[in-house]
Amino acid sequence: MELLEAIKTRRAIRRFKKDPVPPELIEKMLEAARWAPSSINCQPWEFVVVTNPETKQRMSRAFVIGPFLNEAPLVIVVAVDRLKSTCPVQDGSIAAYAIWLAAHDLGLGACWVNPTVQFGIKRILGIPFNKRLVSVIAIGYPNEAPVHTRKKLSDFVFFEKHGNKKGPIEFKE
Repeated sequence: MELLEAIKTRRAIRRFKKDPVPPELIEKMLEAARWAPSSINCQPWEFVVVTNPETKQRMSRAFVIGPFLNEAPLVIVVAVDRLKSTCPVQDGSIAAYAIWLAAHDLGLGACWVNPTVQFGIKRILGIPFNKRLVSVIAIGYPNEAPVHTRKKLSDFVFFEKHGNKKGPIEFKE
């Protein structure tokens, strides 16, 4: 799949088939995250791969909006060492997005869940205090095909100064 096509066709998937994700696909997603950029190349991320049904059930109960985690055959948690990065949220977010795009490229669906319940998930997974949870990603074979539209570029792109619509590009949307 071409990169721009992957970016345009990726969607949040919250319904998954029961089929497990093969280990070689998990490794490919983690490899994509490993090559994500980070501030001063500090590579501060760590990933917790979760397939155990009991663990996923405990995690899903910790989220108000994450009960579908229990149905995903795979969950990858992205944590960042706050002491190693000057931009932990950005570094972890880029790695998480790399996982999501790789999942899509591999025929999998994924959904990013914001870990607003840091301590509950950290306790369940044994993640140390100095790590910041950036993303919990539910992954599996899609059992839905959501379609969403996007705003036109001309709705939010400005040139040289906010509000200025005149520039070198004339959007044809």
